[in-house]
Amino acid sequence: MKNIAVLLTVFNRKEKTLHCLKNLFSQQLPEGVTIEVYVVNDGCTDGTPEAIRQQFPLVKIIEGNGQLYWNRGMHLAWQTALQEGDYDFYLWLNDDTFVNSDTIAHLLECSLEKGNEALVCGLLCSADDSNTTTYGSWMKGELISPNGEIQEADIINGNVVLIPKIICKSVGILDPVFPHAIGDFDYGHRVRKKGYKCYSTKKYVGTCENNPKLPKWCYSSTPVRERIKSLYSPLGYAHPKYFFIYEKRNFGLFTAVKHYITIHLRVLLPQLWM
Repeated sequence: MKNIAVLLTVFNRKEKTLHCLKNLFSQQLPEGVTIEVYVVNDGCTDGTPEAIRQQFPLVKIIEGNGQLYWNRGMHLAWQTALQEGDYDFYLWLNDDTFVNSDTIAHLLECSLEKGNEALVCGLLCSADDSNTTTYGSWMKGELISPNGEIQEADIINGNVVLIPKIICKSVGILDPVFPHAIGDFDYGHRVRKKGYKCYSTKKYVGTCENNPKLPKWCYSSTPVRERIKSLYSPLGYAHPKYFFIYEKRNFGLFTAVKHYITIHLRVLLPQLWM
């Protein structure tokens, strides 16, 4: 018997969330595998939690404070799962990620190849282009595309990630110092520092659409005050404080200071990067 805690955090994406959960509960699970789903409702106002309760009554809904965003929401979901059950695996899942019917079986297959002692990150493509990776894992700055074998990675995206119990016990859970972004990158580095490895899946395990637009603070057409506000927003993806913590921890003080300076140069003079 293998028990998996599936972790999500949601905010006002009802239709995507319901689509995500429908695909999750349509999994062709291997014999002896069960899942329990933990969803953090971080202040939804569009009826998402009510719809989940109606359509997926087995989902455990955890109430956030409306200020958790992705990383802190996932931290709360994971923390709750640890308190409520003894799970063999933990599966991160974004609510805009739509998994295939054999995704969990494939993730478990990849994990078993590494003795259930490695993190496995699912590779994703666009629903409109099944040949181009949108999210997944990276190696030496290159986004990995599937080749029929599991491939080692040094950076992971948190869209769909399987983490065995042994790594959870050794590494811990997502660091809540990060509000929204960066926490998944940081966790992958922490896994590797503990002597474990991160791998990609052998194939695409679902779809997730890539957002091709840069944050507002990257565009000279955005007024400077709005650029600064966007940069320091939890949704800015490179908040100077949290990006500095991440880089200092994983790449050293020099790199962190250098990028702290260049991020602010870019927000003031974005045309230099266009």
